[in-house]
Amino acid sequence: MEVAPLVQSLKGRLIVSVQAYPGEPLRHPETMAQMAQACEEGGAAAIRCQGLADIAAIKGRVEVPVIGLWKEGHEGVYITPTLRHAVACVNAGADVVAIDATDRPRPDGRTFEQTVRDLRAQCETLVMADCMTMEDIRRAVTCGCDLVSTTLSHNKPAIQTTMDEGPDIALLHQATLEFPDLPIICEGHVHTPADGAAAIDAGAWAVVVGTGITHPTSLTKWFRTAIEG
Repeated sequence: MEVAPLVQSLKGRLIVSVQAYPGEPLRHPETMAQMAQACEEGGAAAIRCQGLADIAAIKGRVEVPVIGLWKEGHEGVYITPTLRHAVACVNAGADVVAIDATDRPRPDGRTFEQTVRDLRAQCETLVMADCMTMEDIRRAVTCGCDLVSTTLSHNKPAIQTTMDEGPDIALLHQATLEFPDLPIICEGHVHTPADGAAAIDAGAWAVVVGTGITHPTSLTKWFRTAIEG
């Protein structure tokens, strides 16, 4: 497949996810933009962020590509769930739009395939498919997505997975074997530098790290648990 120059620039690199959850002290577009700039100065090749205000603020602060998404809700398809959400991310300044690539029902009734098709008919953008299973990755390949990611693999029902709290190396291995030239991004539970290195060794095109870099509440809890037992 032909790889876009922006995607090529991410090969072997770190992408940092800069997000704060509702009600948290850091949940403010300017704070997220400052965090993104700090990550860029540390060597991040791209920033992944959510919400129109954050996308716009971060795009105005960093020079690296911005992967934008819009989360709405907490169940089912909540990562850029409709065409309207995807178009809004582009208009806010996202260079790449991340979309849930599962076959679960979407609020606007479109399938993932229809969403990607209609988005590209309306906007000039790259598309990142956030996948849960190998079937999702195959669906994303058929749609011609520019990148695929293991973002949702830890959302599989417990009966379907026995993986620990690290990244889903098994899915990454399977995907890279089936699609050796596809830009496959490892995202989800990459909590340590060793996790990131293991993902690259397993064939990941690039690695997304979020909580392990940009979520101080979780980091504090990890250290507290280790220290206080």
